[in-house]
Amino acid sequence: QVQLVESGGGLVQAGGSLTLSCAASGRTFSTYAMGWFRQAPGKERDFVAAIRWNGDRTYYADSVKGRFTISRVNAKNTVYLQMNSLKPEDTAVYYCAAANDVSNSYALYRATTYDDWGQGTQVTVSS
Repeated sequence: QVQLVESGGGLVQAGGSLTLSCAASGRTFSTYAMGWFRQAPGKERDFVAAIRWNGDRTYYADSVKGRFTISRVNAKNTVYLQMNSLKPEDTAVYYCAAANDVSNSYALYRATTYDDWGQGTQVTVSS
């Protein structure tokens, strides 16, 4: 089990950028796949991006591909989400999540794959 704390959210104008961070506690962070999800008011929690335990593969939702970049520094127990060219429809609470036992890469797109979740950080993009 890992504890996750997100930071870096805020208010930004359309076209701007933000970088979210997710700090993890626990010595086994480097063995976990990590994901970012988001949830807008009245909507389901949606997949945004994921990264394998060693950072060699990344995965993105079509809606953010080319604008967002997920990365991790295992020595710092931290995963990042760099968000560029933000749009009002990116407004949501963003959650990071950790997955300990991933059967295949397709599983990383599903929220049910993840074992541990952070409390979320609000991102608001104004038009």
